[in-house]
Amino acid sequence: MAGPGLEGLVAQHLRAWIAYGNNACRLHYWRTKSGQEVDFVVYGPDTFVALEVKNGTVLCNRDVAALRAFREEYPEAQVCLLYRGAEPLRISDVLCLPCEPFLRRLHPARPLWAACEP
Repeated sequence: MAGPGLEGLVAQHLRAWIAYGNNACRLHYWRTKSGQEVDFVVYGPDTFVALEVKNGTVLCNRDVAALRAFREEYPEAQVCLLYRGAEPLRISDVLCLPCEPFLRRLHPARPLWAACEP
């Protein structure tokens, strides 16, 4: 699956989580004037989560740069990078999770961040 396909899959799951969870969350993206962007920002009364999706199986510091910039601007937000790798890890204090387990744990009756717990 190519990168846009993986992002589309995550988007579909997030939209379903919002729709079936009967919560007031909305799905956004974030982009700076300098071009940094975060794929998904889920915002609502009890939720403020930024998610970046990477198709690769190996990550580096550059991959979490946009999430770090987002967290600097919004320190109250939780941030997570989803990727095609096999192991949860942290890069520059950003949680990086395999995408498949995140999608499997995403359930409308549970908070979004519960799916981010390694």
